[in-house]
Amino acid sequence: VLRGVVRVSTAVIHCPARRSEAPCTGSLPPAPSCLGCCPVLAAHGRMQPPASRLLLLLLLPAALSQTPQSKKKEPRQRDAEFLDRYNGMCLQGPSGVPGRDGNPGTNGIPGTPGIPGHDGLKGEKGECMMERMEESWMPNFKQCAWNSLNYGIDLGKIAECTFTKIRSHSALRVLFSGSLRLKCKTACCQRWYFTFNGAECTGPLPIEAIIYLDQGSVEFNSTINIHRTSSVEGLCEGISAGLVDVAVWVGTCSDYPKGDASTGWNSVSRIIIEELPK
Repeated sequence: VLRGVVRVSTAVIHCPARRSEAPCTGSLPPAPSCLGCCPVLAAHGRMQPPASRLLLLLLLPAALSQTPQSKKKEPRQRDAEFLDRYNGMCLQGPSGVPGRDGNPGTNGIPGTPGIPGHDGLKGEKGECMMERMEESWMPNFKQCAWNSLNYGIDLGKIAECTFTKIRSHSALRVLFSGSLRLKCKTACCQRWYFTFNGAECTGPLPIEAIIYLDQGSVEFNSTINIHRTSSVEGLCEGISAGLVDVAVWVGTCSDYPKGDASTGWNSVSRIIIEELPK
C-alpha cells in the first residue's frame, strides 16, 4: 500500500483544460493550484478525508527512509572475502632496506677431476735447430803463423792478424800459441793479452795469461832462463761485423814490477781466429 501511495504522490499529471505543459507534481494533499486545474486531483483531494491524509503524511517519511543498508561485516568475514578474491595469495609490500654483506663463507670441498679432453690436431713438423745451423752457417776462420818470432820486448804489441767478421751477433774464438819466458833477480810478473781493434775484450772479460816469477834463493841461480810453449785462448762477444784487427800484447801485472820477457823464441808462433754462432 505504501509503494502505491508513493507512486501516486510522485506522479506527473498534465491539465488539459489550460493548454499548459506545466505539470502539477508535489506531495499529498495537492496544492490548491493543482486542484483547480485538474479535476482528477480535485476529486482526489475531496475523496480523502483529513484523517486519511494525516496518516499518509506520517507513513510517507518512514517508507522513504527504509532504503537498503549494508550490514557491518565481521573481521573474519572480511578476511574470507579477501582470500576468495585473491585466491589465497598475499599482495607484495614495499621493498625493505638492503641488508649488509655477510661474512665470507669457507672454501668448499674440492671437486672431482674432469673428464680428459680429446687430443688436439697434429701440428706441423718443426725445423731442427742443428739442421738449420748446418744449412745456413758457413765456417769462417783464419790462422796467422810466424817462424822463430824471437820478440824480446817487455811492453807492447807482439803480433797482429786481421780477420773479416761476417755477422754481428756471432762470437770470436782466438788462440795464441808460442814460446814464453820471464826472468828477473827479484819478484816480477808479465801479462800476455789480446786486443780487438786496439781494445781489450769486454764481452764478457779480457782474454789473458800471466807468468809470475818469485825472488830466487841463495842456493839457486835467480837468473835462470826457461822458455816454455804456452797458449792464450778465449771467446769474445759483442764485436761488430767487418774487419777486425786481432793482436797479442805483452804488459805488466798490477802491483808487480816487470821482468825480462821473451816471446816466440826458436819456435813457431801462431794466432788462430774463428767466428762462432751464439
